[in-house]
Amino acid sequence: MDRNPRDWQVLAMTKADRPSRAFTRRLSIRTSRRAELKDVTAEIGAVVRESGCGEGICHLYVPHTTAGVVINEGDDPAVARDIATTLERLVPHHASYEHAEGNADSHIQAALAGSSAIVWIENGKLALGRWQAIFLAEFDGPRTRELRVKIVPDPASEPG
Repeated sequence: MDRNPRDWQVLAMTKADRPSRAFTRRLSIRTSRRAELKDVTAEIGAVVRESGCGEGICHLYVPHTTAGVVINEGDDPAVARDIATTLERLVPHHASYEHAEGNADSHIQAALAGSSAIVWIENGKLALGRWQAIFLAEFDGPRTRELRVKIVPDPASEPG
């Protein structure tokens, strides 16, 4: 069946004109050490449930230059400690950095960890692998950090 280009434009405009159904939350996460990976999987899962999203994407973003977000093994807490310890060894706190505030290592470690992550949502739950967990990666604590969560449903799964 051939479609008139004008019909296609109307269909595209109608879909694009749908109101956004994105759901956002800002979580406040308190860290307790200078460097730690704090498991926040349960908190993110609660946001997904609150959103009511069945299928979609969960965007995670940490708006800090000395913290990040990491997805890795959550079953054995030693893995998170090993990651933090290894980053401290690779990028030591006391070295000859030009940044004069005394936390240059924290900035470098955060750059290595990254400030964002994406997790699929399937059947109303985070579609993490069997052993995966979501961690707020603190490199200049202890502090209270912000973790932004944005849930975007798949358009095909939205009603109407």
